[in-house]
Amino acid sequence: MADALHNGVLLLAEPFLDDENFQRSVILLCQHHPQEGSFGLVMNQRSSLTLEDVMEGVYVNFPLYIGGPVQQNTLHYIHRLGTQVDHSIPLGDGFYWSGDFDQIKTLINLGQVQPTDIRLFLGYAGWAHGQLVDEVSRTSWYLGDWDQYDLLKTPDEDLWRHFIRKKGGDFIKIANYPLDYKLN
Repeated sequence: MADALHNGVLLLAEPFLDDENFQRSVILLCQHHPQEGSFGLVMNQRSSLTLEDVMEGVYVNFPLYIGGPVQQNTLHYIHRLGTQVDHSIPLGDGFYWSGDFDQIKTLINLGQVQPTDIRLFLGYAGWAHGQLVDEVSRTSWYLGDWDQYDLLKTPDEDLWRHFIRKKGGDFIKIANYPLDYKLN
């Protein structure tokens, strides 16, 4: 199971995960080090804030997402800008994490970046050494595959269901479970 965890994999919350921070969450795992821990971003928890609300010198209203409960005073981002942004870390399928934010800010202000090219987050999801491997082995998280079209073009409220269904088989039934298991 530990071998299946790697940078760029999706973590899909099991349907009845009893943590309000992660209910029906889709997390893009950006960094996984078996000895050091893991870092990911919740893809489907949009906040009411925009980039312009939290940063001076930005003149567009790109939406902000809650990347997770850890350090929500920090800004993180994934993008499809690749080599246009120095120090970007490849995640697969044309997606990158991080990079020189001054370059990104300039590209945004020049109108050369659209909301479908980047997703910005406040905070992140983090796991200590061995914690994520343990949670996956207890099936708190299912692993999912993705492509950039699905990840940024599927509406936030449909993202979890979309990727659960994509797994096929019994997961198609799981995608339709209500939040309150007593209603099932």
